[in-house]
Amino acid sequence: MVGARRRAGGMGGSTAGVAGRRAGARVWGLWSSEHPMRAHRIDSRSVYSLGKSADSKEGVASFLEKRPPDYPDTVSADMPDFYPWWDEPEYR
Repeated sequence: MVGARRRAGGMGGSTAGVAGRRAGARVWGLWSSEHPMRAHRIDSRSVYSLGKSADSKEGVASFLEKRPPDYPDTVSADMPDFYPWWDEPEYR
């Protein structure tokens, strides 16, 4: 178990923050969509826009250059214009 935790802990250090946040939002938010096609559209739009991001370019460049990535995008400034895609329920 210690070895598994050590290995898993090393994986998170090279993950782009924006990609991680968007993946989490899709996992937790799309399961409750009113229709599967709505979830598919949001997921496809998210994956498409992430592929054009500076983080994506940096990930490919760092892989090809065999160096650790230095992701430039931030969750506070670089989330897509359609985020968040859910409606917050009214508090009563």
